[in-house]
Amino acid sequence: MIEHIKTELNDGVLSITFARPDKKNALTDEMYGALADALETAETDPNTRVVLLLGEGDLFTAGNDLGGFAAAASGPLENLGKVERFFRALATSSRPIVAAVQGRAMGVGTTLLLHCDLILLAENALLSTPFVNLALVPEAASSLLLPARIGHVRAFEMFALGEAINARTAVAMGLANRVVPLERLHAEARNLAGHLSRQPAGALSATKKLMRDSEALTARLTIENAVFAMRLQSAEAREAFSAFAERRAPDFSALNN
Repeated sequence: MIEHIKTELNDGVLSITFARPDKKNALTDEMYGALADALETAETDPNTRVVLLLGEGDLFTAGNDLGGFAAAASGPLENLGKVERFFRALATSSRPIVAAVQGRAMGVGTTLLLHCDLILLAENALLSTPFVNLALVPEAASSLLLPARIGHVRAFEMFALGEAINARTAVAMGLANRVVPLERLHAEARNLAGHLSRQPAGALSATKKLMRDSEALTARLTIENAVFAMRLQSAEAREAFSAFAERRAPDFSALNN
């Protein structure tokens, strides 16, 4: 465990908690590394039968820490290896993954849900993928997974406009299993994860493998990562992050693609 990522193994359920509530659980490079470590360890640990993703505080996660992105946009590109490790661990995990989402789930907070197998949303949950708003592109193989889940036109709307969808809309679109009251969210998620942990692990793993094409997902990750890195150092991205830091609306009208 590192600061801001908490892990706990109980009765076959590995709980992984985003624990940076004062910063809206925004994910740093160090946090990505800890998340990757936890998922990679779970994959080889016979005592880990289910993974449960949680967020402390008022929201699940605000996505990536924009301070790190702003630095990458204005200078030499930092190594995105920890981020890629986390995405690949998600894409190739054989363990069932349960997620419990309250409040905002922005960017990667929504795209990581596409790799989860059971998703509970609190009544106040809002999901959004504002990559284009930041002059970036989708990640976590979401450019493949989201259209497959909800259709091209709705996926394009989520990516291109970056508008949030509420919990009941998300369930109706097939992005989550159910909506539960906020005060019962984590308890119900733990109960559901516990139920899965008592199911035959081999059958669960084989079922998940049949339902997911890990090779296609990792291939898409490679493509997305290359485009994402290129976009991160574009003039549009520099303008987007400058505007964010200066608390103004960005102006992309005079910029080339």
